[in-house]
Amino acid sequence: MDDAVIAKAKEYFGSIVEEQLERVEQMKKSQEWIDYSQVKPIIIGIIGGDGIGPFIAAEARSILEFLLKEEVENGKVVLRDIEGLTIENRAAQNKSIPDDVLEEIKKCHVTLKGPTTTPRKGDPWPNIESCNVSMRRHLDLFANVRPVKVPKDGIDWMFFRENTEGAYIMGSKGINVTDDLAIDFKVITSQGAERIIRLAFEYAKKNNIDKVTIVTKANVVKTSDGKFLDIGYKIAEEYPEIETDDWYIDIMTAKLVDPKRRTQFKVLVLPNLYGDILTDEAAEFQGGVGTAGSANIGKRYAMFEAIHGSAPRMVKEGRAKYADPASMIRAAAMLVSHIGYPARAKNLEMALDICGNYEKKFVTTGRDTGATGVDYAHYIMETMQDLNLKERWEGYIKI
Repeated sequence: MDDAVIAKAKEYFGSIVEEQLERVEQMKKSQEWIDYSQVKPIIIGIIGGDGIGPFIAAEARSILEFLLKEEVENGKVVLRDIEGLTIENRAAQNKSIPDDVLEEIKKCHVTLKGPTTTPRKGDPWPNIESCNVSMRRHLDLFANVRPVKVPKDGIDWMFFRENTEGAYIMGSKGINVTDDLAIDFKVITSQGAERIIRLAFEYAKKNNIDKVTIVTKANVVKTSDGKFLDIGYKIAEEYPEIETDDWYIDIMTAKLVDPKRRTQFKVLVLPNLYGDILTDEAAEFQGGVGTAGSANIGKRYAMFEAIHGSAPRMVKEGRAKYADPASMIRAAAMLVSHIGYPARAKNLEMALDICGNYEKKFVTTGRDTGATGVDYAHYIMETMQDLNLKERWEGYIKI
């Protein structure tokens, strides 16, 4: 046994523990939620990202301009383009988020972000951290909120995925102890678990939803997942009107495809890695990850994004203008609701359902066999102008 190797590993682990204890102390410092009704102007940053990102971001931006036309004109809302969050710039500076770009992001109250490339083995880029993971940490965006709705199948799920802990927050901080032994770390804190679980219960209470499901692997990952589950049931005691149950992640992935069981799930709360897996599976019911939006919520900042990748091949092959902007437009709907305009967000969601799931007058295929992103965005805006939008939507839902 090499004592020097063990000592080095202990020292490294000690630095990890110190870092995480400091993060716990920061979380203990209470911070009030931002009140957008008291903010003028609300600054919305638009981040194109990589690959097809700038193309679909442009269409989502046009939707925001359409929905918030009056607020933009009277100075209540400002749309601001943020440049530089590209893989080329991040690689050149060897940073997941360049300092100047992060400062621009922090000047915004909310951001709408296109997909960004995370380097992987074999890529020509340095092994820098995912900028999504980094942004969630820097802005303390602890809640990843993803809705999935398929009314005709009785599916109406809201996922609350913890965003700043679990396996991902330590994903770039593992250690190769020797050539034969690699160790990664997973972190769950009482403060981190409590705030995401409480947010899920508060959402259920506010929206008159009578069930919350906690998803872990606490039967095997007993310490960290066990803490998450224990805290979940302690918080559940404060909401006696809400039924609480728990499932393990492996069987949960099976039950989402079980027609008899899946309609019973409503609000689900889960640690980071499990949330990533389960929400991608859930998005398939709605038409795939290309149709699903995502919110990353903190008390001070919020970031809304498409949940699919940057598709660099589409750009290389000259097909970027045919990319489906639906995911980013759904994220825009979540943003609009978050800053205080839920009725307009609902109209956008109904238009997306009509255009993408029912009428399909313009269908994006990712190739010249389908519509361009511009065509699709115009179709959505045209649909939103229908004075009978709700009745039109309800007519399709009943079919």
